[in-house]
Amino acid sequence: MITPELLARINELARKKRTVGLTAEELAEQKELYKIYLAAIRGQVTNLLESIEIVDVEVKK
Repeated sequence: MITPELLARINELARKKRTVGLTAEELAEQKELYKIYLAAIRGQVTNLLESIEIVDVEVKK
């Protein structure tokens, strides 16, 4: 699940990576947080696609 705290930490690490760089521990943490974030996004997309119902309607002219 994507929480505000998760997003805040991802953003914090991304800013730090651009400015001063990350330690090995922070890089490992960032990788794990990205994995959690992407799994949540994939789950949301999968749920959305599974809920779509295609209806084939003939249009009469």
